[in-house]
Amino acid sequence: MSAQIIDGKALAAATKAEAAAEAAALKVQGIEPCLAVILVGENLASQVYVRGKVKDCGECGIKSLELRMPETTTQEELLAKIAELAADKTVNGILVQLPLPKQIDERAVIDAIPPEKDVDGFSPVNVGRMQTGQPCFLPCTPAGCIRMIESTGTKIDGKNAVVIGRSNIVGKPAALLLLAKNATVTVCHSHTANLKEICANADILVAAVGRAGFVTGDMVKPGAVVIDVGINRGADGKLHGDVNFEEASAVAGYITPVPGGVGPMTRAMLMKNTTQAAAMQNGVAI
Repeated sequence: MSAQIIDGKALAAATKAEAAAEAAALKVQGIEPCLAVILVGENLASQVYVRGKVKDCGECGIKSLELRMPETTTQEELLAKIAELAADKTVNGILVQLPLPKQIDERAVIDAIPPEKDVDGFSPVNVGRMQTGQPCFLPCTPAGCIRMIESTGTKIDGKNAVVIGRSNIVGKPAALLLLAKNATVTVCHSHTANLKEICANADILVAAVGRAGFVTGDMVKPGAVVIDVGINRGADGKLHGDVNFEEASAVAGYITPVPGGVGPMTRAMLMKNTTQAAAMQNGVAI
């Protein structure tokens, strides 16, 4: 068996086309969707991510505000900037690029973003709404994973799903979204016993552990859908996923590549959240 590749770039392009259509529909009503992205410091990877998000905004007809603050920015200064954007009715979404310099409490920053402008889906209010099945902004990476699974034609309902990793950004919300689709979900982590056996029973396997090549071929059920969230810089300077692609693709039914898989979908879902935020804040439907 050789797995079919889930083309994240193609699916992201289709998703951004949806966002572009929504942005155009809003502009007809006199509403210009706007995303503010704050970058604190000189983290090179963060600069690349922010450039990508600004580029996506341009492609989708969404106005972007790229706000750069120095590495020495205090927590009070950053919170003041967020408060300024929160009060600005022309700004629909606020995103603070992580990680932040050590003098700033990331949790305090996330808490300061109003839920209605939290297009990353990280605020406690949106997380709580997600857990209780209420309308909210879903975190972009897990939401993108769900769309990628569904793009294969796989029905999540009734499937055994395993998520490796329990982070607040990917692992936990991915498990909640799979559960909301009626999957039977197991969350594995560093203390999980019999990890290999648990993973090998998964119809859907989501790897978000942050260790290159962690998932080997013998951990994959034949025909499974494998979603690789990992982005790890190897000694060869290349990006590698959490899944040993060569081994897993020989067993799985569907698999995402790295790069070109989950990454583009994460950014595309951010565009969708931004247009939805603009619509909600203005009381219109798109």
